[in-house]
Amino acid sequence: MGVLYLASLLLGIACMLLLDHRFRLFFWRDGKAAAIVTAVGVLFLLGWDLAGIGLGIFLRGEGTIATGLLLAPELPIEEPVFLLFLVLCTMVLYTGARRLLDAVPAKRHEKVREHV
Repeated sequence: MGVLYLASLLLGIACMLLLDHRFRLFFWRDGKAAAIVTAVGVLFLLGWDLAGIGLGIFLRGEGTIATGLLLAPELPIEEPVFLLFLVLCTMVLYTGARRLLDAVPAKRHEKVREHV
């Protein structure tokens, strides 16, 4: 039971990567740029977390589904994995929404041509 949260996060990351692969949104569109964006995003959020922990704002909750392994005081091993999932999910949603929005004017323009 102690790895349920970590396993769920890894499953979520795998699902995001499958969506990415299917629609070629982020890593499968430009792997080098995606790796840079992901690394910068995770490092920024990890720094944010460490600052919050240092100021006493962020505290680790007790849970039976977490491993209990800590990378640093108040920083569970699940946190960087969650941040990776968060960045990946955000970028897949952003690139997917952008692709959909870019397609809307083209369809609207096609309908106008059909009626003329």
